[in-house]
Order: sequence, then C-alpha cells, then structure tokens
Amino acid sequence: MLSICGFSRILNSLLKSRGCSTAINQFVPKVDKRLDNDVLMQLRDFVERSRRLFVLTGAGISTESGIRDYRSEGVGLYAVSKNRPIEHQEFVTSASRRQRYWARNYVGWPTFSTHQPNQGHRVLAELERVGKLHWLVTQNVDWLHLKAGSKRLTELHGATNRVICLMCGSKSRREDLQVEMKKLNPNFHVSPDIVGPDGDVFLSDDLVQNFKVPDCQNCGGLLKPDVVFFGGSVPHDKVSFVRERLKESDAVLTLGSSLQVYSAYRFIVAAHEQKIPLAIVNIGPTRADGLANLRVHCRIGEIASILNEFVV
Repeated sequence: MLSICGFSRILNSLLKSRGCSTAINQFVPKVDKRLDNDVLMQLRDFVERSRRLFVLTGAGISTESGIRDYRSEGVGLYAVSKNRPIEHQEFVTSASRRQRYWARNYVGWPTFSTHQPNQGHRVLAELERVGKLHWLVTQNVDWLHLKAGSKRLTELHGATNRVICLMCGSKSRREDLQVEMKKLNPNFHVSPDIVGPDGDVFLSDDLVQNFKVPDCQNCGGLLKPDVVFFGGSVPHDKVSFVRERLKESDAVLTLGSSLQVYSAYRFIVAAHEQKIPLAIVNIGPTRADGLANLRVHCRIGEIASILNEFVV
C-alpha cells in the first residue's frame, strides 16, 4: 500500500500540476469534475496489479505539449477553426489538393516539429525502462513518444517526421523535404495561424497556387507524409501486430483519447472480449466509457506522478 508520505508527495505534485500555464490552457480543455483522491488510489492499484501493461494514447497526452487536438470542447481544432484535415482520397487523386496540403504543411512544420514531450510521455518511457509497460500504442502522429525515448511503441497512424513515396515506397526524413521545398519556393513567406494536430495550417487558395512540391528523388513519384489520413486504413500487418501485443498483456490503460476513431477503439473492444481490465483517463467522455473498469476524468499531467511511483 502507498505510505502516508508517498500519498502526500502525490497530492503535492498534483497541486503543482494543476497550475497549467496560460499557454497550455489554450490547448487543454477544462475539467468539469474535481479529481477524487479515492479514484486516484484506485488508478494506482490498477497499475500496481499489472505486470504487462498495455497503454493506448491519444491527442490528450500531447495537448500539454502545446499541440491542439481535434474534438475537445472550446479548444480543439473543430471548435476554433473551420479547417478540416485532408482525406486520403483527396490527397491521392487531386494534384491541387496535394499542392495545398504541402504548402500548408511547409508553413506549419517549423512550429510543429519543435514540440517537446511532456511528463506524460516521459513517464511512459520510464515505465517501459523498468519493465512495467509491455507495449505502447499511440494514435498521435507527433512522434513525441519517440522523442521521450519509448521503444516498445507502435505509431498506429504513422508519424509526420517521415515521408513516403506512393510509387516506389521509399521513405525519407520530413526535415529533408522541408529543405527541398524551401529551395523550390525561396520567396514563399507566410506566418502560420492555427496549427492543427498534424501540423496543418490554414492558407487561402490564392497563396498556395504557385507553390512547388518536390517529387521523389528516387523515382519521381508522389510524396506523402507517412501517416494514415482520414478515410485511410491502418495496414493489416500493423493491426495484427498490435493485437498480438494486446493478447500478451494483463491490463489496458487508455490515456487522452475519446476513442471515437475505430482504428483504436477496436483494440478496446478486443480487450473487453478477452476480459482484460481497462482503465480510461480522459477529460471528456469516450466511446468506451461503458466498457471501463475504472474511469478517471482529468488531464494526463495530473496522474503522471502516480505512474512515476512505479519508476525505480
């Protein structure tokens, strides 16, 4: 059991973590429910009982790093902008849509690429290091888990720091493409407005109509970020791999995801069918609230100190 000193240490840490900076409050939604200490201890017991913890993260773990999510009330991209992410079919069939996407991404990249992991990302990397975390799956494309040092990781929807050729399949670094786009567009200077969860920004069509997009240097094919766009599908072999890691696990912890997207929700359904205990930490409601053994309404930074209790 947790000692009185240990409990006090957690509470003190939580009080400090509740003092989010004004900048972070621009991206993290308000919490309607006050965090209950009994629920905190239930979460600690849940993690303590697990020996092979499976963790699934969503956009809510990265909002505290200054990356906006899509759906949160008041602060999500859909709440503050009419921008919508490009869909897979648009990108592969329309040259003008590709041009617009890459122009906007070019403008957003310098900001998006500099985001750093927060305490939520870091503590998961530490839980992996000490053997508590069996596997980590993230829906995010911001590669912050990699920056934090996670290795037992599946980026379910890919990551924006990689680029893939749709013709030959070769992969390259997104930062190298930024250099090439700058060479082709030396006079293209636009300041970003709202940067989306994938690094996208809004630019009017007249600004992007002369933007030049590089082709693949290997074969001249079309370049695409190595991510699953809306309307696209997660590769079958990746889904099968995650299912196997889930079967090896004894508990599932979901952090910062509404689980509205089926590509992630299916693993929660599978866990329920396999009778694997599930705990969900998220500010707003989720698609799987009815399946959870434990439901915690808070931001991830508020429970990071609990997870850190298991780091030696």
